[in-house]
Amino acid sequence: MKHIILVGACYLDTILSVPHFPEEDSKLRANSLQLRRGGNCPNTLEVLLQLLRREPGQSPVTPHLISCLPSSESPATSKILSSFGPGPALDFSHCLYRRGYTEPASSYIVRSQETGSRTIVNFNDLPEMTLEEFVAIADDFRDKGECLWHFEAIKGRIPETVLGCIRYLRRALPDSKISVEVEKPGREGLRELAAEANIVFYSRPWAENQGYDTAESCLRGESPPRASLVLCTWGAQGASALSLPAGKYIQYPATTLGRERIRVVDTIGAGDTFIAALLFGVACHGSDWDSERKLRFAVDLATKKVQMDGFAGLVGW
Repeated sequence: MKHIILVGACYLDTILSVPHFPEEDSKLRANSLQLRRGGNCPNTLEVLLQLLRREPGQSPVTPHLISCLPSSESPATSKILSSFGPGPALDFSHCLYRRGYTEPASSYIVRSQETGSRTIVNFNDLPEMTLEEFVAIADDFRDKGECLWHFEAIKGRIPETVLGCIRYLRRALPDSKISVEVEKPGREGLRELAAEANIVFYSRPWAENQGYDTAESCLRGESPPRASLVLCTWGAQGASALSLPAGKYIQYPATTLGRERIRVVDTIGAGDTFIAALLFGVACHGSDWDSERKLRFAVDLATKKVQMDGFAGLVGW
C-alpha cells in the first residue's frame, strides 16, 4: 500500500469575479459570486483524486489530508468533508478538529476577468498544528507501506514547526519521501525546509524575489542537498525541472493542446494542479515515467486548468 499525505490549511473560498481590479476607495459590481472549498493541499487532493479514479488499476494509493478544521460538529466541517465527492476513499482521520471553533479558515478572492489574475485575502483563527500533534499522527504510519509526504508553502509562517515535523519523519520513517512548496516571497525559513526535502516546488514569485530571472537559474542556484528533483513553475512559459545529483535540466512550455491559443479563465489552483500531477507521477508512475514525462504531464494538466473554471471534470477534459 502507498500513502500520499498532504499537510496544509483548508479554506472556504469566497470568489468574486469582477470586470477589472477596482481602484482604491472605489465601488465595483461583481459579475458573479462563488463559494467553494479551497486551500493548496485540498485543491491538490481534488485533482489527485480525479487522477487516481482514472487509473484504478495502479497499485493501491490512499490519499490523506492533515489539516486543522473546526469542531467535527460544525456545519462548515461537514461541508468541507463532503465537498471531495465519492471515492477512492480520502482519509480525513488525521485531521485536527478544534473544539469550540465553528468557522473554518477563509479566503476572499477577487478575480479579474480582464487579466485572469486574482488577489487573495486570507483569515484563519484556528490554532495551528503543533509538533507534538504531528508526531502522534506520523507514528500512525509506521510499518504501513510507502509514504509520500507533501507540505504546503503557507506553513512557512511557522517554519520551525514544519522543520521539526520533517526532521521527525527523517528519524521515525526514514524511507518516506518528502516534498515541500517554496512559494511565498519574504517567508523566513523556506530554504531550511527545502534543504530537508526530496522534491521541492519553487514558484516564480519566490525565485524572482531571490534575484533569479529564469527558472533554470533558480533551480541550479538552489539545488537542496537531499533533493532528487526540484521544479519551478514560470507562468505562461510552463515549468522546469532539474534532476539531482546528475544535474539534468528539462524545460517544458505551456501548450495549447490542439487549441488555437490558451484562453485564461481561472488561475486559482493552477499551481496546486501542477503539484497534484507531479505527485501522481511519482507515486503511480515512478518506474515507467522519467522526469521529462512527469514534467510534461504536470504542465499539460495545469494548462488545462487555467482554461476552465474550477476543477470539476479536469481529468479527461
